[in-house]
Amino acid sequence: MLHLRLISPAARTHDVLEVLERCPGATNIVVFPGVAVTPRGDLVQADLARESANEVIGALSWLHEEGSIALEEIDLALSKAAEEAVEEAPGAPDDAVVWEHLAQRVSGESKITWAFLVFLAIATQLAGIGVVLNSIVLIVGAMVLGPEFGAIAAICFGVLGGRWRLAVGAFRTLVTGFALAIAVTFVCALVSVWLGWIDADSLRVNEEVQFIVKPDRWSFIVAMLAGVAGVLSITSGKSSALIGVFISVTTVPAAGYVAVALALREWTEVAGSVAQLALNVAGMLVAGTVTLAVQRRFWPQVGRGSSV
Repeated sequence: MLHLRLISPAARTHDVLEVLERCPGATNIVVFPGVAVTPRGDLVQADLARESANEVIGALSWLHEEGSIALEEIDLALSKAAEEAVEEAPGAPDDAVVWEHLAQRVSGESKITWAFLVFLAIATQLAGIGVVLNSIVLIVGAMVLGPEFGAIAAICFGVLGGRWRLAVGAFRTLVTGFALAIAVTFVCALVSVWLGWIDADSLRVNEEVQFIVKPDRWSFIVAMLAGVAGVLSITSGKSSALIGVFISVTTVPAAGYVAVALALREWTEVAGSVAQLALNVAGMLVAGTVTLAVQRRFWPQVGRGSSV
């Protein structure tokens, strides 16, 4: 269940209540007349089945200008009325995509922030160290730490909805983040070369690490599967599944390998790892966009009222 909080101009509260009472997934509707100060109006609250969120938000889209709409997850709802609302709402809660929530989430992920840059730089450095030490543990840790999937999801959403400014901004964030992360890791690797800590033999990685620099059909297939899983995890609210996505793809390890190979002037290795990085990103973009398109097209109950 979701908790819906609305601020409505007093003259339009009747319209708001009409929408809520008509929706089978809405229950526990409460009105507090005149209590809202900024903006002025009535406060309306209700519990809402996740499957009905798009329908209600779409019908009340005018409140974006005249009042306010807020949604939040309910961790525990002990209510017969709430159980009946979920049963009457079309579809299943886990399949429902709240498109406005997704739009707001990916919009934030599309922006270049210090947190994004720092996390990606640290993850890439860990991957570079993992390559030098032949440490699977460090490489997997770098995969989990990398924050790049948020920008990839934003590109998918932007392409699907024709929000090209969002897609271009997210792509710029992705490119800038990896460029900076590789540059920082390259400088650190170069210092290590000057100090004699690493040399060409440092790139003689074991078989378990070779997947970083040997892109093939399986790399693309794995990236596509990860793209599907990643999009489903963020649209269904099952964020724990994202950890599996991060561990499945080799974007960050490939970036770390690029930086180390550049410092050692191993151009063949650079080409292989760049190809692996590009292949992984391309696979996730294709699969993520297709997954969102399928959710919108073939599950009408989760897309009703969508603004995608």
